[in-house]
Amino acid sequence: MEINNNQLLRFTTAGSVDDGKSTLIGRLLYDSKSIFEDQLESITSTSEKKGHDGVDLALFTDGLKDEREQGITIDVAYRYFTTPKRKFIIADTPGHIQYTRNMVTGASTANAALILIDARHGVIEQTKRHSFIASLLNIPHLIVCVNKMDLVDFSEDRFNEIISEFEEFSSKLLVKDIRFIPISALLGDNVVNRSENMHWYGGGTLLNILETLHISSDINKIDARFPVQTVLRPQSAEYRDYRGYAGRVASGIYRKGDEVAVLPSGFTSKIKSMNAGDKEIDEAYAPMSISMTLEDDIDVSRGDMIVRKNNQPEGEQEFDVMLCWLNNDSAQPRAKYTIMHTSNEQRAMIKNVVYKIDINSYNRNEEDKDLKMNDIARVTIRTTRRLMLDSYRDNRITGSIILIDENTNETVAAGMIV
Repeated sequence: MEINNNQLLRFTTAGSVDDGKSTLIGRLLYDSKSIFEDQLESITSTSEKKGHDGVDLALFTDGLKDEREQGITIDVAYRYFTTPKRKFIIADTPGHIQYTRNMVTGASTANAALILIDARHGVIEQTKRHSFIASLLNIPHLIVCVNKMDLVDFSEDRFNEIISEFEEFSSKLLVKDIRFIPISALLGDNVVNRSENMHWYGGGTLLNILETLHISSDINKIDARFPVQTVLRPQSAEYRDYRGYAGRVASGIYRKGDEVAVLPSGFTSKIKSMNAGDKEIDEAYAPMSISMTLEDDIDVSRGDMIVRKNNQPEGEQEFDVMLCWLNNDSAQPRAKYTIMHTSNEQRAMIKNVVYKIDINSYNRNEEDKDLKMNDIARVTIRTTRRLMLDSYRDNRITGSIILIDENTNETVAAGMIV
């Protein structure tokens, strides 16, 4: 299969504490020669000062001074690298259970998720939690990296045991593609280069899989959704009559002359022109940032959505979402929050907690209504005005929301519309 070397793959890493996520990313960057010489010199010098034997690969991702001093990774670290076949953005998320919220952040735009499992410990609660979140966020590709195979004598039997453990619960996950790789991030086995210690493994290396994942089908090309972020009204005499609507195409394709509807008003018109920067274009598609003009002078403002006339999302004031609670403080019954949906901002409240998910068994608990940090629950939300919604499985952008505490301005929850 031919790979577009301009195609960007976003992937997230997740696992329990000390499963080796930072070392894996360091190995991936190091062995693929994606590290600048000055960066390598700096890491080599730091490794020597700490008394490490050789380069400490984890330091390539533990970039913050405080993290290095404490020896832990405590935030989402984004890293960028390129190979001849593809460009990558990595979201390296922490493994501590209290930072599960960071995985939600890092995985929200990912095309693939790397779930690390320590070969000695096998599947644990965090494995199930991270895998469930990946499924909830509709990440189509799950790559299960069984790490530290060197500490179990590169045992094929142990690798197969972990596959069986994972498959026992993953049958309940809605993930299209799950792959298993036995690796040693520390030694480099099956990360970029094939392992000399595991001849029994016939699959590709991690980098090979990442370079060849097919991701074009992950984008919704059918439902045209264009949330308006701002209205452009230039003050110069030359553009006095110009009224453009700027934003990023969330999904679908727009063409000059298309019949469109503006929601929630329902007014209809045709696309008069589109621009990407200074260049006029005849066609726009996700995730392009564009400005658009319409043939008719109708009222359009920030938070409105321009869609195809014959393909419109549901306008709802009350709807269910799968909610990940991210805040240290518990949710207050019927408390008011600010809800953000694309560029639309409204007031909202959690009307009802339908059920919470037991992360170990994936069973539903309909009795416990108290939302605490890291809880995942199906809730009913009511807003002051209608929001133009798609289900999250149909459209990640128009199917997601966040809740913000009106007093502290903190993001307290992220939700996927059912």
